[in-house]
Amino acid sequence: MLRGSYHPDEVSFLLTDLSGHALELSLHEREKAVQGGRNYAEMLPIEFAPSAEYLALFDALLGQFAPQLAEHVGVVTEMALAARRQRPVLVSLARAGTPVGILMRRWALFSRKIELPHYSVSIVRGRGIDTVALDYIAARHDPRDVLFVDGWTGKGAIATELTEALAAYAAAGGPSLPDDLAVIADPGFCSTLFGTRQDILVPSACLNSTVCGLVSRTVLNDLIRPGMFHGAKVYSELAAADRSAQFLDAISEHFPRVVAAVAERWPAAYAADRSVTFAGQRAVRRVQAEFDLPSQHLVKPGAGEATRVLIRRLPWLVLVRPDCRAMLEHLLLLAKERGVEVVDFPDMPYSCIGLVRPQAGDDA
Repeated sequence: MLRGSYHPDEVSFLLTDLSGHALELSLHEREKAVQGGRNYAEMLPIEFAPSAEYLALFDALLGQFAPQLAEHVGVVTEMALAARRQRPVLVSLARAGTPVGILMRRWALFSRKIELPHYSVSIVRGRGIDTVALDYIAARHDPRDVLFVDGWTGKGAIATELTEALAAYAAAGGPSLPDDLAVIADPGFCSTLFGTRQDILVPSACLNSTVCGLVSRTVLNDLIRPGMFHGAKVYSELAAADRSAQFLDAISEHFPRVVAAVAERWPAAYAADRSVTFAGQRAVRRVQAEFDLPSQHLVKPGAGEATRVLIRRLPWLVLVRPDCRAMLEHLLLLAKERGVEVVDFPDMPYSCIGLVRPQAGDDA
């Protein structure tokens, strides 16, 4: 199995190590391949060490948002404990879910002295979840305790993929696994367990492998034979820019300061209406129509998804809600570096939306 830069006690990556393989294509090559029908998980983007200016901005954003993130982590973890008989088996969706799963594990240990098992597995839009990894987990834990974890929701593509993939897994003879998803931020109303439904910035969205244990995006191609976990690479050459431990520590050190706020918030949040409505889809459909885009896959709503557009896609425009500009300094810097126009777009539930160039492929 793969080993990243995280402490092995904090997460077990159920991924095949493909570090010895050249899987990267340039941005234009990847978009052309996807447009030609290849799944985005068959190849990887080229990852670079962030600039000193961008890392300084990341450090500043982390310092700014760490206290509220600590509170949201506490809320979603307490809700998760209540939803899973105080013993959830955390299964993070690699890779954005991995640091969130570690933070939830740290909160449970801090607040309840409970050590939760934590795995990280691959899910691929259009291909489903890694069933070999699910078999591994189901053989070791009560399936009722499994809880999937991600960083945030956008328009709900992964939440939908998860539900469909778990239904197919059960139909094929696997155990029935609950499909509810735990996230820090759920602005799309796609999850029942969340720290907040506001579109807040989770700073781990600002970096790639250098905030995710130096682990690449997951890979599902001909290298993955039957019986193997989905794959990924470890970019050890980027170790000097690795902010994975810093990200986790900056948030978890605030846990003692937010205990009272979490204790006050989570019971009310848990008892409230937490229905999944996919409300953000209305905004996505409106933007798609207004900008005459051929596919919803070219509309990436929310701070996390819009950041990803600028980091690893061919961005066209960034729509920003004017009252959210203060929390989107990193986005404005990335847009400036890439020569992407930023347009004020006040009437939407998200802080921002990234638009992929219409001629680009439908990568997730």
